[in-house]
Amino acid sequence: MAAARWKRLEAGQQPVRACTLCTRHRSHGTTDTAWVHRPPHRLVCPRHHQAAPDPRLTSPIQAWTAPELTAVHYAHQRLQRHPRAATAWTTARAISTRWYDHQQHLTHRWHTRLGQLCATNPHLATAGSASPALLARDLVIYPETVALARALATLPFSAHRPANGALALIAQRLGLPRFTLAANDPLRAYLTHARR
Repeated sequence: MAAARWKRLEAGQQPVRACTLCTRHRSHGTTDTAWVHRPPHRLVCPRHHQAAPDPRLTSPIQAWTAPELTAVHYAHQRLQRHPRAATAWTTARAISTRWYDHQQHLTHRWHTRLGQLCATNPHLATAGSASPALLARDLVIYPETVALARALATLPFSAHRPANGALALIAQRLGLPRFTLAANDPLRAYLTHARR
């Protein structure tokens, strides 16, 4: 006798709401709700400036108040052509998520962007038990994650390249005047490991 076993998917594997305007167009106006398994490089609908970074959201986030989110979508598309794109993206996302969760390096920029998104998306505050900071995290850190992934994918690691040269390049890509890493910073660990 066959038995079905159900397993709850991790948040990154769960479907999210598709852009409501794209869905309405493709369904010829019959619905505005569709669920998709969105690849990481399609976080924002560049045409309608909508995003659904978390499956717990019942409505997409209107991202037009933070135009850098749509602009970075195209940079992420270009990054996808690089042979080290997948590894660089996974690493950059883990690093930037840790920075966000521990309020490191880009905190002021991320708080500003979160405030912009919350101001135009009041449903973020009423989306159940999760906070807006958690529900919108992937979207808030998206531009810096793409910039970091691009730097990591294109950074020429060699025994002759000083680590501070790599930090200077990464700081430039992130738009930071200077960049100092603590001993337990995940980027420091990555740079140390990758240079071996």
